Amino acid sequence: FRTSCADLSLLVLALLLCLVLSTGTSVAISKMSGVASGRFMYFAFGSNLLKERLQLTNPSASFCTTGRLKDYELNFGLWEQHVENAWHGGVATIEFCPGAEVWGVIWTLSNENLTSLDNQEGVNLGMYSPLEVPVDTDKGLILCRTYQMNNFHACAPSPQYKQVVCLGAEQNGLPVEYLKRLEVIQTNNYSGPSILDQIRSSMK
Repeated sequence: FRTSCADLSLLVLALLLCLVLSTGTSVAISKMSGVASGRFMYFAFGSNLLKERLQLTNPSASFCTTGRLKDYELNFGLWEQHVENAWHGGVATIEFCPGAEVWGVIWTLSNENLTSLDNQEGVNLGMYSPLEVPVDTDKGLILCRTYQMNNFHACAPSPQYKQVVCLGAEQNGLPVEYLKRLEVIQTNNYSGPSILDQIRSSMK
């Protein structure tokens, strides 16, 4: 099912590009690889919405703009049904869902941080897979790298993880209605230590 969804997403993008070319509509599309500039575009929708969290292991991250990813929804879960992680609960992923949308932040990062970003997302362990997605922004469509969880199992996030997501959304001015949607997300009531402690130290 994931493969077919990915294929459908690529088909939608191809049809959109054909429409742009046929109508002469001006749409800016930036490549995620950023080979010429030595940087790439990354669309964050979870804990990496917060600059201080992203820069813990990816110091080159720089704000570009906010945007929305159409036909996807935000979910929280784990890549295995019963697994412990540094957040002590479900973490964010995106799932293909026609008509839905996910708001997030587009960061530019040095190509040197591509490996550290992949490692943060657990790509080497099979937790997430990288995707190339078109993000709608006030600058036009921007093609970005993002990540989707493998073997998804729904699981509520910890209060600490939810707080980081909400802080990042507020920090970068995501729409108020989207902030309200994030604020009502149910948590698992975990009360122990987490990555949030490291983030708080970096914010002092």
